[in-house]
Amino acid sequence: MLPLRTLTIRSLVAGFAGGAAMLAGAGWVAQAQNISGFNSNQPVNYAADRIELQDRQNRVVLSGNVDIRQGDLQLNAARTTVAYTDTGSLAIQRIDATGGVRVDRGTESARGDVAIYDFNRRIITMIGNVGLRRGSDTLNGGRLVIDLNSGVSSVDGRAGGSSSALGTTTSGRGGRVSGSFSVPKKN
Repeated sequence: MLPLRTLTIRSLVAGFAGGAAMLAGAGWVAQAQNISGFNSNQPVNYAADRIELQDRQNRVVLSGNVDIRQGDLQLNAARTTVAYTDTGSLAIQRIDATGGVRVDRGTESARGDVAIYDFNRRIITMIGNVGLRRGSDTLNGGRLVIDLNSGVSSVDGRAGGSSSALGTTTSGRGGRVSGSFSVPKKN
């Protein structure tokens, strides 16, 4: 049995990790690194139907109506797994969110079937039925990759990023990226 202090610290790791994923993934594709005015030191609040510490595997699993918030950022998913290392201090390695993943901040939102945040590579990937929305502008595809190192983000139509042997995709749009952008009215 772990001491309560260890359990609390490891639970907070999960909350912090979710906040970091939201911070990185909530911006519009072209603004992956430009989330101005956001204070990442704000408290992270999280709730789930169940939180399980898997100490020997160095992971925390939040499941059932996962809701993680930091300031005006919000992440919702059916399940979130946070992998960490514990070599004197806790360091988050990766976050996997599955089941109707949705990230919101103000009028911007991103959704997908699965989201993966690799902290070491600083890459966020959303896979399956990816949709981005900013106000009335939309962008849809099969996979979104945000490289936080380079600031380059890309959306492609295929969930795996390449053709499958059968030529099928999970985006439902024949492997294409689609969207809609508002045109400002002229005076």
